[in-house]
Amino acid sequence: MTLFAKTPQPPYYAVIFSSQRSEGDHDYGKMAEKMVSLASNQPGFLGVESVRDEHGFGITVSYWDSLDAIRNWKANEEHLAAQDKGKTIWYENYITRICRVEKEYGLKEV
Repeated sequence: MTLFAKTPQPPYYAVIFSSQRSEGDHDYGKMAEKMVSLASNQPGFLGVESVRDEHGFGITVSYWDSLDAIRNWKANEEHLAAQDKGKTIWYENYITRICRVEKEYGLKEV
């Protein structure tokens, strides 16, 4: 099993979500799993990679085939509800960055 997302040849898009968690779980883990599952079924979704350290700082990168696919995901009703909880319960701070991936390379084939 690999933790690397299997992405197509560029270009494609990456949404980088960096966050600092608040204290306590408050069902965050269950919602995070649900959001990955839901995103995986959205048109244009290519994959996701996510890590969080022992201090609650995390980075999740989701990959998409277009800016329209990203907009549609951001506007998804269930995702909007999770975003609201993130703002009020789960995160002390976060930032979202959207990038176009022009090139990729690595040590091994993913």
